[in-house]
Amino acid sequence: MKFAIALFSAAHAPSSRRALLFAQAALAGGHQIVRLFFYQDGVFNASDAVVTPQDELDLPKQWRAFISEKQLDGVVCIAAALRRGVLNEEEARRYQRNAASVSAPWELSGLGQLHDAVQDADRLICFGGA
Repeated sequence: MKFAIALFSAAHAPSSRRALLFAQAALAGGHQIVRLFFYQDGVFNASDAVVTPQDELDLPKQWRAFISEKQLDGVVCIAAALRRGVLNEEEARRYQRNAASVSAPWELSGLGQLHDAVQDADRLICFGGA
């Protein structure tokens, strides 16, 4: 089965960990992940600026490692990211901000990427959100 996964919650939220565990289990079960799409507060999972307390799981670090290791398509909604100050180098320059907080393997792109993923996938699985 081919999955598109959308994550709407911040890195400290339980649903972010559940999304990561689901993605890991899906691949381990022989399924395919078409795209991971991070939207709304989910964009914080892609931020290099998140500092996780020592006694908690560093989910942004785990997401980065998982996406890199499995060579997955990790897309961060550009509109949601800009609104929350989660910028890559290009957007930081464009908006004359001092620092970028998103780097590879993440890609900033539009909501159309979620639509495309849904068209290619058998199922869209969403985590978090209202």
